[in-house]
Amino acid sequence: MIGVAILGATGSIGRSTLAVIDAHPDEYRVVALAARSDAARMAELCLRHRPDVAVMEQSESAGELEKRLRKAGSGTRVAAGAEAIEELAQQPSAEVVMAAISGAAGLRSSIAAAAAGKRLLIANKESVVMAGELLLAAAQAGGATLIPIDSDHNATFQCLPAGARIGERAPGVRRLLLTASGGPFLDWQAPAMARATPEQACAHPRWSMGRKISVDSATLMNKGLELIEATVLFGVEARDVSVVIHPQSIIHSLVEYLDGSVLAQMGAPDMRTPIAQGLAWPARISAGVEFLDLTKVGTLDFRAPDRERFPCLGLAEAAARSGSLACTWLNAADEIAVQAFLDKQLNFGDIPGVIDSVMESAPGGPMSDLNAVLGIDALARERARAVLSERASGHRTSA
Repeated sequence: MIGVAILGATGSIGRSTLAVIDAHPDEYRVVALAARSDAARMAELCLRHRPDVAVMEQSESAGELEKRLRKAGSGTRVAAGAEAIEELAQQPSAEVVMAAISGAAGLRSSIAAAAAGKRLLIANKESVVMAGELLLAAAQAGGATLIPIDSDHNATFQCLPAGARIGERAPGVRRLLLTASGGPFLDWQAPAMARATPEQACAHPRWSMGRKISVDSATLMNKGLELIEATVLFGVEARDVSVVIHPQSIIHSLVEYLDGSVLAQMGAPDMRTPIAQGLAWPARISAGVEFLDLTKVGTLDFRAPDRERFPCLGLAEAAARSGSLACTWLNAADEIAVQAFLDKQLNFGDIPGVIDSVMESAPGGPMSDLNAVLGIDALARERARAVLSERASGHRTSA
């Protein structure tokens, strides 16, 4: 029986992972769960899956979880704080670690799992965008196996030659093509997009995702971050990665080879498929998803992204060319801008402008160590908040 730890258990990826594990009770056991603050949901998961330990990032939430579990007679141990999540990621009973804590908060635990030699299923894209070089180095030193879970990168991984290694360019590969659904605003005009609400931005037509990643999908920043990820995970340059709009979300990625061959991975838009692939690799197990019927799909459409309406894609490409520190800066600026939009303190159409203003101060070049990355991240967040404050003051003055 394989022990699995899930970091970000109450989010969409965490819930999907638990669904796949539920379908294979004789092969996998949930040994640890971690989440940020949803104690009520975490209590439900603990009572159902009976992990040895559950960790809440916030101490107050851990206290609430402790009360709920003790009242229900659960023996699951409860801990609190970011350091406890790092310890959880390294515990011996967890052979597989699902890294699905969203945002920069998932960085330290991802690197800890890699350093401990785990099979690390990487659903936390920020770990790769912010500190990909450090993550790869930790995995190499610890003997970890890294498997990307983002639909595009998992699809790319499946299309690479047998024996391809994460972090190295596979022989014969000419180009990677990442597909994007286009999000909820694919055919909206720019003026209407600028006035879009958080509810509209989070209403993704194909995928069920958390609110932050849904907004990133609506701006195409998600695809820009995935482009940066692809350069790290597959050892290619930014110029070797292309983005194509594919509204049906049936083809998740394509790999073009030097001989003209193009291999594509196809499937229904359901995250349980890449999760099952990562859990069972190199074998295959049932994911519980609907099987693809191409006669029902009918037509597959492709188009180039509209870079005028979706400038975030270009911002991410520029960061990828500038180096790792610029990517850290970009990620931080995006997190602050998106949260401001979700809090209704920023218009949707102003998200790219805020990020662009922050990126004017972005450093270039490679990263040195984790503390340097976190320091750059903190500076970028401070700069992003200053830009938001300046914009708010300007609006009040003009009013």
